[in-house]
Amino acid sequence: MNDNPYQPVRCVVEDLIRESPTIATVRLKPDVPFPFQAGQFVMMTVPGVGEAPFTPSSSPSVRERLEVTVMRAGRVTARIHRLAPGDIVGIRGPYGKPYPLERFRDAHIFLVGGGVGLAPLRSLFLRLVETADAYQSITFCLGARTPQDIIYKDQVFRQWQQICEKVCLRITVDRKDDGWKYQEGVVTTTLDHIQVDAAHSVAVVCGPPVMMKFTTLKLLDIGFSPGNIYLSMERKMYCGVGQCRHCLIGTKCVCQDGPVFTFEELRDTRNPFI
Repeated sequence: MNDNPYQPVRCVVEDLIRESPTIATVRLKPDVPFPFQAGQFVMMTVPGVGEAPFTPSSSPSVRERLEVTVMRAGRVTARIHRLAPGDIVGIRGPYGKPYPLERFRDAHIFLVGGGVGLAPLRSLFLRLVETADAYQSITFCLGARTPQDIIYKDQVFRQWQQICEKVCLRITVDRKDDGWKYQEGVVTTTLDHIQVDAAHSVAVVCGPPVMMKFTTLKLLDIGFSPGNIYLSMERKMYCGVGQCRHCLIGTKCVCQDGPVFTFEELRDTRNPFI
């Protein structure tokens, strides 16, 4: 991290990949290697426009390149969607706590995500696959509203299906089309009819608040303990360094105490998913 937490690292835009009608991935080359761990977030600065928080979606093992997946939702994100190769942006960070991979060893791992919530899960998934021998299995449950809205299509439908014998993908959409050959239903349905050794399993959930709420309830119903359900709460963040207090959930400051929390840490907080 920079000695000055407010000083961004200069990055050159190498590519902008259209993932869906509202989501794009920006591929960046920082001026200096940029280390981070899966689950941490960065602040991306667009000169003359502003900055916003994002969790990198690329592998933490790659420090010379960085990918950030962005949903178009406001002024800064709309400008990011108009970036072109050669443009300059800034990245500061990384901030926050990563996923505690040392606690995942020898466990069955379930990743459950939807929409742009797949971004931090992609980074984690790539890291897990690189050290797959440390885990019993890796099940990636991912969903979207429609087939058109699924992001990382090349990886999901071509690369990840055969990436490792320990990996299982469970893919669903809320509304299928005529060419869809996978499951139909909300992402929680990917957890139906699966055998889970809950005592030796961990789950990681990321997505829209309502999806995270009902996925957490489903995991608890299956038998997961609150301490083995990890939630990525990267939202409402402004400064990234705990000064503005905009990201408080109860007494917890997401940008410093998170963004990765267990449900055990949040379950006594009023409306943690809002």
